[in-house]
Amino acid sequence: MARQLESDKVLFAAVVVLVLFGAVMVFSASAVLAADRYGSSYYFLVRQVAWASLGLAAMVAILNVDYRRLAKPPVVFTALAVQLVLLVGVLFSARSHNAHRWFHLGPATFQPAEFSKIVLVIFLAYFLDLRRETVNDWKHSLAPIALVSGMSIALVVMEPDLGTSLALALIVAAMLFTAGLRLSYFVYALLAALPVLYLLTFHVSYRYNRLLAFLNPYADPLGKGFQIIQSTIAVGTGGIGGVGLMEGKQKLFFLPEPQTDFIYAVIGEELGMVGAVAVLAVFAVILWRGLRAAARCPTEFGRLLATGLTVMLVGQALVNISVVMGLTPTKGIPLPFISYGGSSLLMSLFAVGILLNISQHSN
Repeated sequence: MARQLESDKVLFAAVVVLVLFGAVMVFSASAVLAADRYGSSYYFLVRQVAWASLGLAAMVAILNVDYRRLAKPPVVFTALAVQLVLLVGVLFSARSHNAHRWFHLGPATFQPAEFSKIVLVIFLAYFLDLRRETVNDWKHSLAPIALVSGMSIALVVMEPDLGTSLALALIVAAMLFTAGLRLSYFVYALLAALPVLYLLTFHVSYRYNRLLAFLNPYADPLGKGFQIIQSTIAVGTGGIGGVGLMEGKQKLFFLPEPQTDFIYAVIGEELGMVGAVAVLAVFAVILWRGLRAAARCPTEFGRLLATGLTVMLVGQALVNISVVMGLTPTKGIPLPFISYGGSSLLMSLFAVGILLNISQHSN
């Protein structure tokens, strides 16, 4: 008798909790700003709920598609071609926030870089599965991976979006490590990347200013260091239990765009250390269940796919939280499931749907 498929209820519950909590925090962080800018306190909340509904529908839909169907060459290479076309096309889109990162579709926007993360994970899982015995072969394995990954990362850098490009590089590194790549290759890659990172950081004025602000934000408290200072003030003000939901002050035109990249600072101020640690704990659950699904998956493709998607979600969360806490220079990376933003929420929930399907087939 065939085994009845059953998804990981713990992973599903953790993600739904974060999505619902995110909607509440988006409203708390944006109500005053939305009323001032758009004339309605519910402007961001309505859009977040709409994207969350679409994302949950996408999660349920992909949950019911056997993950092994994603390993078909027509699926892999069609998705790869589409994401490359989108990454090139967005460079010619209307400029927004001094960058070409979004396609504007009426009232909605779509960020191809978010789609690119999932496509890159699927491609790497497929290709590394094919080359499982020769993963350290430079000519037949690493060169094609470097070409495809390098093109995607380079196009994201051109938007410009260095933060997301580094997130893509982290995903590639994690999946190669899982596949058994020799550590010496990581050293070579890091040495090759250092001059590029130097040029992209020290020879681009706004990135250099962010680095200076990170090292000493109080050297320019009303300019370069303003974001970091306001974020750490918000977190510090919250104390153990927070000042209360909707009662935060830093979101009142001090924190820039508090509903997006700095929403964790609002959580820290309004819900205190208790709320901030609780969010970290839920992401720890997602890390545990994602890696558990990878370890129990009977196929190499599924193991790599689950690892890549888990690193994508949790790694992005850790980077966002590190920025808010002043542990890394400022980057425009949202907090998965919680920050306002349709593309990130939709693609994150789609990724969870794949993880849930992999968990169905775990041993």
